[in-house]
Amino acid sequence: MPYYKKLGSIPPKRHTRHEVSPGYRNEGIYYEEVITTQGFSRAYSIVYHRFPPTRVKHIEALPSQSIRVAKDQTLRHVHLKTAEIQAHGDPVTGRVPLLFNADVTLSRCRPKLAQQALYRNARSDELIFVHRGRGELRTMFGVLPFRPMDYIVIPKCTTYEMVFETETSQPDTMPDMLVVESHGDLGFPPRYLNPDGQFRLGAPFCERDLHGPTELLDGDSRSETELIIKDGERSVKYILANHPFDVVGWDGMVYPFTFNADDFEPITGTVHQPPPIHQTFQASGFVVCTFAPRMLDTHPKAIKVPYAHSNVESDEVLYYVRGHFGSRRGVEIGSITLHPHGIPHGPHPGTIRASESMTRTDELAVMVDTFRPLMLAEDAVTLDDPQYPFTWLDE
Repeated sequence: MPYYKKLGSIPPKRHTRHEVSPGYRNEGIYYEEVITTQGFSRAYSIVYHRFPPTRVKHIEALPSQSIRVAKDQTLRHVHLKTAEIQAHGDPVTGRVPLLFNADVTLSRCRPKLAQQALYRNARSDELIFVHRGRGELRTMFGVLPFRPMDYIVIPKCTTYEMVFETETSQPDTMPDMLVVESHGDLGFPPRYLNPDGQFRLGAPFCERDLHGPTELLDGDSRSETELIIKDGERSVKYILANHPFDVVGWDGMVYPFTFNADDFEPITGTVHQPPPIHQTFQASGFVVCTFAPRMLDTHPKAIKVPYAHSNVESDEVLYYVRGHFGSRRGVEIGSITLHPHGIPHGPHPGTIRASESMTRTDELAVMVDTFRPLMLAEDAVTLDDPQYPFTWLDE
């Protein structure tokens, strides 16, 4: 998780009275809420509300959110042209699940509407990569600005509203996101951290690149508020007695934050370096890597595109964000490729020769490597390029 942060008004000691003006509330205090991880044994934050966070007026079960599995699960390379997804729904209801397993769900989202209700994912940490669009993530922790190429890390059970500034009528600024739901705890690679919990010198990013909420929201609203909670396949609608962003202060190490992919500092060598040097996040069952613009290999005989390799123990997903992808033919901005376990893949014919005179790459891509096989969702079928597995044949 990110480093310790404090915002707003908190008492000198935890679990003590945080008093307000006499008569302001029946008890004369702000109400403490402790947000923990791994039970009570890992990172936590303590939040102080104007109203008790437990006040609920209505609960209504919603239809199941189960993902429909594609009938054809042939083991093969897959190319999904997700730039063709039509804008619909809001930042939550507009998500289109494409690939999933027991550890992670990968979705694309091109929302057309403003978010209709507050949302909380009770089961999964969320990692949202903002391809296009800018705005604010609003939570009880405050206002978190975001911009293109930001990863937004949202801890599980964080109630939020995603508000875009962009005009959805303009195609080049229309909100466009990759959504990664991590069913285990999402964090940083331990090898990047020293024993004191600080990013090591030489890690490809550091604390200065992480950005938390900037200001608290004015949440002293006594009006009823709708909240949608997702817990795995089940969803429920709560009507809260007041708005949950009624926070006067908090501190701790559990809160949403952003990290911009353009702040990633690539590690390079004289010859091609393996994908783990690009690792950015990890969770139980998968890792996330950032392929950022970088200098290419400097050895006079270096092959400057990735060597052919078999994913013996993992499925590799690449989301193509920006630039020219030197080792691939036929992919486009917004493409998602799946190179599964059991089948070698590597540079397309002609790309090795074409890369010889290049000194750097301008590509930006997000990679998700899973350690259990991924399933194709039914919604992915219409985006599939069935000829992709044969694109390694010489022309």
